[in-house]
Amino acid sequence: MTLEMSLSGFLFLLILVLQIAMATFGYILEPTSKHFNSDAYLPKFNNNPKKFQISFVLALIEHFCVITLAIMLFIAFSPYNIILGIILIIFRIAEGSIQVYSEKDYWRLLNIARQYSVISVTEKDSLNDSYRNILQTKSYRFAFAMICWSIGTLAFSIVLVTHGVALPFFGWLGIVASILIGFGNGIKLVKPNFKVYEVLSSIAGMSAILFEVLIGVWLLFFV
Repeated sequence: MTLEMSLSGFLFLLILVLQIAMATFGYILEPTSKHFNSDAYLPKFNNNPKKFQISFVLALIEHFCVITLAIMLFIAFSPYNIILGIILIIFRIAEGSIQVYSEKDYWRLLNIARQYSVISVTEKDSLNDSYRNILQTKSYRFAFAMICWSIGTLAFSIVLVTHGVALPFFGWLGIVASILIGFGNGIKLVKPNFKVYEVLSSIAGMSAILFEVLIGVWLLFFV
């Protein structure tokens, strides 16, 4: 199982690196209010389509890494608790699959950006609506994906705490991060304009990143 654990650690860290690279190339992972400004973002896509395409490919790689990570974690940790292992693999694969499915719409943004650059101001309303609808749908799907991340990570973190397979701090940090992520995205789905969500999202995001960095390093170098 050491190989599966090492691969899991590598994937945890690779996913974070890919997310940074995606953002660097302009990929919109979680749409926020600023992204709905089509005049600001559509020209960026059209002016540098290669950059958009690279970010898209990186996003697909990241999503499939999430699915692969779920499989590796299940192989490595399900012997400790098969029920929690099943919960882990189901919801983490669901997370990655939702993200992959969303990309079919996201790819359309490049075509919308190309049309947006050559039509008159009065003809842009329909493209603006299409752009915003794609981002709105992506935002909802991302929230569902993060709830799946939350459930899968909670199951994994409980295994870490109850079976002593890592430092207890790692498991408890994962439990806290998963609860915050799940609660925050639940609020987002029910009350999208609830201002507390932005603060909660920042805290939850940082705790999730810290957990994945720590558990990734531990699995890769110390198991």
